[in-house]
Amino acid sequence: MFRSQQIGIIKMKKLLLHISLFFSLIGFSQNEQLAQYYYDKGDFEKAKISYEELLQSVPQNYQYFIRTIDCYQQLKQFDLAEKAIQTRLDKYKQSSLLVELGYNFKIQQQDDKAQKYFEQALAKIKSNPNEVYGIANSFERKVLLDYALQAYQMAVGLQPNFNFNYQMGLLYGQLGNTDKMINTFLDEAFTHPESTILIQNQFSRFMNDEGDAGFSANLRKALITRTQKNQDVYWNQFLSWLYVQQKEFGKAFIQEKAIYKRNPESLTTIVNLAQLAIEEKDEATAKTIFNFVLENTTDIELLVQANGYLMQLKIDTTPEKEWGTIEPELSALVTKYGISPFTLSLQLMQAHFLTFNLKKPEAGKAIVRTALELPLNEYEVAQAKMELADILLYEAKFNQALLYYSQIENDLKNDAVAHEASLKAAKTSYFKTDLEWALKQFKELKSASTQLIANDALEYFLLINDNTVADSTQVALKAFAKADYLEYQNRNQEAIQAFQAILKQFKGQEIEAVTNLRLGRIYEKIGDFSLALGQYQSIIEQHSDGIYVDEALYFSAELYKNQLQLPEKAKPLYEKLIFNHQDSIYFVEARRKFRELRGDSNL
Repeated sequence: MFRSQQIGIIKMKKLLLHISLFFSLIGFSQNEQLAQYYYDKGDFEKAKISYEELLQSVPQNYQYFIRTIDCYQQLKQFDLAEKAIQTRLDKYKQSSLLVELGYNFKIQQQDDKAQKYFEQALAKIKSNPNEVYGIANSFERKVLLDYALQAYQMAVGLQPNFNFNYQMGLLYGQLGNTDKMINTFLDEAFTHPESTILIQNQFSRFMNDEGDAGFSANLRKALITRTQKNQDVYWNQFLSWLYVQQKEFGKAFIQEKAIYKRNPESLTTIVNLAQLAIEEKDEATAKTIFNFVLENTTDIELLVQANGYLMQLKIDTTPEKEWGTIEPELSALVTKYGISPFTLSLQLMQAHFLTFNLKKPEAGKAIVRTALELPLNEYEVAQAKMELADILLYEAKFNQALLYYSQIENDLKNDAVAHEASLKAAKTSYFKTDLEWALKQFKELKSASTQLIANDALEYFLLINDNTVADSTQVALKAFAKADYLEYQNRNQEAIQAFQAILKQFKGQEIEAVTNLRLGRIYEKIGDFSLALGQYQSIIEQHSDGIYVDEALYFSAELYKNQLQLPEKAKPLYEKLIFNHQDSIYFVEARRKFRELRGDSNL
């Protein structure tokens, strides 16, 4: 009995101790958050008091110490900072504190004293190369880059097995010695291929934002030199990567061909390159690549994939009056490779073409339903159901379309395909002018993980929301949705008439700018570029403070550059977007293309 009471008392004490520790940790965490809050806010007097209290509780915590010193220095309490650093140095013998002492004198413009301590820190590395980690880090944190570089160089000189190439490469770049940065990074990447992506990310940063005018040219030159001197395919891969960054897909393909000829195992990378070329509207290079694939494989999946892409390119570039010539080619392709899960993409392409181009939805549905009887995996089933839903939407069978979109959402919860189905379901509600429900769906999809879906959802959310605020009756918006639906059906001329009617009926209203934008895109689609430019110009001139002007500028510039071959007219449009619309989703591309047209070597 007595023993059980003792055990009970011990257990109770342990419980009370745990509870006490729990609440003390909560209190400690709150104090830390408060100190951080004052520090971030710039209230260094209050931050100092908070960090001093924290440091008193945990004297060995280096972060609390550094923050306390930062506060002293921000408050110009340099003597207090010096005393605290010296005391800690005497107690813990941390060599990095010599850097802190030196920096304390440097910010007082006592450079001689500062240098003395910096040199003492470097001398510690001479005595013990392992000291480099803390000392170099302290130099970097204080943006004393030359000293940080010296620290790494000294350590490597003493211990050749040390590897600080990545750190040194970054420092060379920050110090403006980009040639040294390039060679150091390339040496490191070749020796340790696992660091390649990390190094390529740094190169991308310099190419896009921070590099001098010749950075890309110098990187290209360095890679070409290494490709010529060293036959390792690694350099061809790296050079291909660079060409892709610069959207030079033809040159990237030359490198990928060289790689393939030496190691003809897989065409996957080459196919991926062709897909990138399509995304960037370099159709000519994409065709060349896919024809190469057809000549160099007997793999049924690759053959189907390459033929499918080539056929889609043909569909996209063939004038409407010649669409009839495509049907037998597409049918022959499906017949050649047979009806099976391997050819699902061809079957769905045929169904889509019959529906949206040749206006034969019944034939399209029959193909999809046959496909759904095949032994498909869940993603293939989703693809087929998506196409069937699209066709039903084409037929204005809105509820049936929504049923299939919902099935995809339920079958592939939280998947990118499910998000796409959700977006299409929201558009279906929009097309049938159930605008309140559509708005709710678009609002949820604005935060989708897939950027394209999020952007698309945001566009429609703003369209509905802004025009509902401007006109609570939604008369103009409903007319716009019906015109949008005609475009979805590929009934381009009818869509043009409907949008033009909106411009006449609702002239000067909120709906005007986005109507001009839609008309411009349709005119582009049918190849009437001058009319497209006219619509975009209306937005630029009459709605310069609206949310569509960045798109009007970018689309106009693209037409002048790519379709009309008038780069000098494109350049000021890109420039205007860059300077006036830095939050635009087209900003990065506009900047790159402006630099290209201006003749910069840093693209």
